[in-house]
Amino acid sequence: MRPIRARREPPAWVVSYLRQGGQAVPDSVHRGDCRMTSGHTRPISQDQARRALAEGRIQACQICRADADLGILD
Repeated sequence: MRPIRARREPPAWVVSYLRQGGQAVPDSVHRGDCRMTSGHTRPISQDQARRALAEGRIQACQICRADADLGILD
């Protein structure tokens, strides 16, 4: 019998990427448990998520509303 591994808890925040011209381009910030993330994500810290949204570099997911949870609303 194989041992059962505990599932790793998802990161609190992730950034999803799109491919454009062969390059990975940051697309949107999501909560770690959001089901709308693409298959290409990278975990980020809460501070990194706030900075990315505040500087307007990338948008927040329209489904999980990461901007509302981070206290950044337009």
